Amino acid sequence: MNLLNDRLQLALKGAAMGMAEVIPGVSGGTIAFITGIYEQLLQSIKAFGPALVPAWKSGGIKGVWEKVNGNFLLFLGAGMILGIVVGVFLITWLLEHYPPVIWSFFFGLIIASAVYIGKQVPVWNWSSLLLLVGGAGFAYWITVASPTSGSEAWWFIFLSGMIAISALLLPGVSGSFILLLLGMYTLIVPAVKEALTSFDPHSLTIMAVFGTGCLVGLAIFSRILSWLFIHYRWHTLALLTGFMLGSLNRLWPWQNVLSYRTNSSGESVPMSTLKVLPANFEGDPMVMGVIIALVSGFLIVFLLDRVGNQSVKSA
Repeated sequence: MNLLNDRLQLALKGAAMGMAEVIPGVSGGTIAFITGIYEQLLQSIKAFGPALVPAWKSGGIKGVWEKVNGNFLLFLGAGMILGIVVGVFLITWLLEHYPPVIWSFFFGLIIASAVYIGKQVPVWNWSSLLLLVGGAGFAYWITVASPTSGSEAWWFIFLSGMIAISALLLPGVSGSFILLLLGMYTLIVPAVKEALTSFDPHSLTIMAVFGTGCLVGLAIFSRILSWLFIHYRWHTLALLTGFMLGSLNRLWPWQNVLSYRTNSSGESVPMSTLKVLPANFEGDPMVMGVIIALVSGFLIVFLLDRVGNQSVKSA
């Protein structure tokens, strides 16, 4: 029974990560961190490489499965796939109809997550503060950078997958927003929808190329982050806290659209926005809903933290 509960919890954490990655400005890495599986995820991904050869020779498929922590990746990955599917259809619909409420929920989520990670830095000295400010500045720059026009060339789709999936492993840096900056968000997300609903060959090819880029990016970036956590753990935590604080600029609930652009499907989508107060918001500011969502997002971090701690204790 405990094993079943552990696997269900792992799948739910994966689903939360998957839904977070669909939304520009929210990172699945944040969810992984506050649920206590971040470093385990890094180690599991890092295991894919030359080290699997001796594992195969000594234990065959079972040895490889144990080396990569296969059960962990299986249930987490299944949850992520479910979360991405739900996110593509449900979250994008909510963003279209209730944008201030959804942005507010994630605003509260990221604030609480930054506090959570920052509390794990034992000493805030000049070096950790410098990394905090640098990380916040970098993440803020990402949120205000102008999106490019993107490209449907296969090499660029592959490169976009490498870069976007690297952001998955960085709390506070959104893979979806990286895609938006690269001009690829409105190509990849519709392609996922088309592939899931109509099995369109062109969309399936885009998904395959993008997915291959993701795998390569994971293999490279997981090793870099694992090394940083081993040798510079507290400095890395300070940097990640800065990333999260800097990303808050993108999640302000009330944003008026300044300009639009046409995506690959011929649809008009927002390109640049202006942060405003509720009174100046063009549309229903949904103030009460925003407040409730903000508090809910803040409180859910502590719930996820408790779930993560229970999982660690039961292990």
